[in-house]
Amino acid sequence: MRRFGSIALLTGLALGQAEEQHAIVEPTITAKDRAHWAWQPLGQAAIPQVPQAGQLANPIDHFIAARLQPHGLGQAPEADRRTLIRRLHFYLLGLPPSAEAVAAFEADPRPDAYERLLDSLLASPAYGERWAQHWLDLARFAETDGFEHDKVRPNAWRYRDWLIGALNADLPYDQFVLHQLAGDTVSAEATTATGFLLAGQDMPDINLNAERRHMVLNEMTATVGSVFLGLSIGCAQCHDHKDDPISQADFYRLRAFFEGGLTFSEQDLGKGRGKGRVMAETAKPVSTRFAVRGDFRRAGPVVQPAVPRIARANQTPARATNRAQLARWMGATGNPLFRRTIANRLWQFHFGQPLAATPSDLGRTGERPTHPALLDWLAAELHRRNWSLKSMHRLLLSSATYRQSSRGEEDTWEKRLDADPENRLYSRMNRRRLDGETLRDTLLAISGQTTQRAGGPGVRPPLPREITSTLLNNQWPVSKSVEDHHRRSVYLFVRRNLRYPLFELFDRPDGTASCSRRKESTTAPQSLILLNSDFSVDRAVALAKRLAKRDKSVAVRDLYGQLFQRQPSEHELRLAKRFIAEQEPGDIEALARLALALINLNEFLFVD
Repeated sequence: MRRFGSIALLTGLALGQAEEQHAIVEPTITAKDRAHWAWQPLGQAAIPQVPQAGQLANPIDHFIAARLQPHGLGQAPEADRRTLIRRLHFYLLGLPPSAEAVAAFEADPRPDAYERLLDSLLASPAYGERWAQHWLDLARFAETDGFEHDKVRPNAWRYRDWLIGALNADLPYDQFVLHQLAGDTVSAEATTATGFLLAGQDMPDINLNAERRHMVLNEMTATVGSVFLGLSIGCAQCHDHKDDPISQADFYRLRAFFEGGLTFSEQDLGKGRGKGRVMAETAKPVSTRFAVRGDFRRAGPVVQPAVPRIARANQTPARATNRAQLARWMGATGNPLFRRTIANRLWQFHFGQPLAATPSDLGRTGERPTHPALLDWLAAELHRRNWSLKSMHRLLLSSATYRQSSRGEEDTWEKRLDADPENRLYSRMNRRRLDGETLRDTLLAISGQTTQRAGGPGVRPPLPREITSTLLNNQWPVSKSVEDHHRRSVYLFVRRNLRYPLFELFDRPDGTASCSRRKESTTAPQSLILLNSDFSVDRAVALAKRLAKRDKSVAVRDLYGQLFQRQPSEHELRLAKRFIAEQEPGDIEALARLALALINLNEFLFVD
């Protein structure tokens, strides 16, 4: 009966009948298993001593220089100030600096001008709006359920607003995680943070509530494992992991932490009522049963809450029995996975690639880190800095490694490219393309049309006619306020089955699963939407109207200042003025056409 589950159902096995006699057999975790780098204790990484004292701003540079020297390389020269302020603005705030801000920074004679700029940007409310997007990708955030009906979740935006506020307030990372796993046990306000657990897809109209519960809890457990521990534990919901020492019982023990907290309750779900989901520990414990072959209809023995065996220090049992204790265990000294995972993510978001190339899978199928000692040092440093993410940003961004140029003309540049073609040694800074959200926010900013209002339900700006003509009724009701259409991208409504076109073309994930690293494609439709869409054209016209009353030379210079935060060369100025003169329309339309052309240049789309 147990071996042939489908036949058992046909021969009369009751739905949900317990198979308590099913034997749970787990592979032994061997010394070879434990030798894998990711679950080794954090090493006491000694900061390498290297002779390049003039270029080493902090310990990060020592680790990088130590890897470069065997290849006969040193760090690339520091980028110029215009490049540095653009880099900081785009990747801390998701917005361009003004031409005036660039000029002021270039003229600032103070030796700590860079550090002052860095601190001012970290203090900006726009920092949380930018960095929330990274975490929303991991949280598989959306404001709809997904699947066929993709029903709206009218209160999902509250988690997004909590996240922005927590990042701006620099909530210590261990508390940041505690709130998202067990905020309902911390305070009424922190309960909103458990939206992280509930952000995944759901099928509220499913016929069997037991199946829905099984799917939600399994997805929740897999996401917690990948986001906070860097383990692909979801692979073990049906069978023992094929590559890592994670058993199916490990999966259900981790799931047991969440079993008693998940309840389906009557809630107002937009039109009508339905079964919403909340996280709140029940007074009566809820047992978790091992699902034989992952089948919710085949309930095996009861399992108790416990963390994966491979994550336990010195093979001792974890004492955590509820979500709050699980969150506190994660930040404990004996759990290197938790610290390595977030340190790797912070590096990835700033440098364009992680130290370990598979940031949500640090197991044996993932790649080893290029700089393991640096990763361990950073993982330990987060705790030494009282779990402050802003302090870690300062550390990473003040390094000489981050301030390197991304290109150069000196004699050693070809050698640098030959020795380190993929820049895995960080012999230079990576050039990075703007994502869809930053592109949209930048176009709004330079056209002077950004609406500063923050928070609240997601807004729906107009969509192209070729899309709206294919939609169902009320699938995308356009927000009534035109000002709302110009709010920052993080506040746009997130529908799983219908992504905003600009975001979709520029590789935003669809929210069906946690995304640790966006892909970066290059396609013709990207240029077409920037050149021809109503959104791009309207922004170009708005920008042209701001500049059209000025002398043509001044207008072109200001246009370059808005788009590239620099002045055009004499050659560029002549070409631009000739282009405007050759256009048949009036000055505003001619200038708008020039702006559209410049928006499609690599200099606009990429940050050095």
